[in-house]
Amino acid sequence: QVQLVESGGGSVRAGGSLRLSCAVSGYTYSRYCMGWFRQSPGKQREGVAIIDGDGLTPLADSVKGRFTISKDNAKNTLYLQMNGLKPEDTAMYYCAAANRPQLFCGLGAAEYAYWGQGTQVTVSS
Repeated sequence: QVQLVESGGGSVRAGGSLRLSCAVSGYTYSRYCMGWFRQSPGKQREGVAIIDGDGLTPLADSVKGRFTISKDNAKNTLYLQMNGLKPEDTAMYYCAAANRPQLFCGLGAAEYAYWGQGTQVTVSS
């Protein structure tokens, strides 16, 4: 079974940083799309950052310049480095992985088959 387990969330003041990790097991499609999404109460799930098999990393406009996604294939771990956090970044953050090849890796949740349980990020002013 494919499992994705997020960690690294927590509470931080505005302007602070957090690094989220996603440990992946039972997944061998290292070149497929993987990424981070977030969802806050009353809002739709939003794609935050994606990484494809070639290392390209499309980011949501709201986090561009502040967040960085990376992947360590040897450790089967996906990361999201979040700097310059803002209160509007408060959400449950999920990692996700596709189960099929795609020409492009986008920020749409429907492109991803496997999901973690989420880790909460809270940013106070």
